[in-house]
Amino acid sequence: MADDEEDEGPAVELGEGEPVEGAPLARVSARLTWGLEKSEIARREGETAIRTPDGPRELAGVLDEVDSTYFSSRNDFETAVRGVVGTGVVPTTEE
Repeated sequence: MADDEEDEGPAVELGEGEPVEGAPLARVSARLTWGLEKSEIARREGETAIRTPDGPRELAGVLDEVDSTYFSSRNDFETAVRGVVGTGVVPTTEE
């Protein structure tokens, strides 16, 4: 039975288009340990481009627009960043 399951392929078909630019916010925040100051996040991950509904944005630029200077948890950080960049569908390149 286990051999049959391996031959089925992926549960979700992946598209063949261009990959989406930028890293998911959750991936960036998972690389950090909490609590952290905004300046330390900018130092470690500031050059990282994150995915947003308006296309990729450098995290340091997003953090410049965040009022908080300290994030006690991953959730606090992600909520603050999403407050700046918004939520929604991340655009993909169409041919």
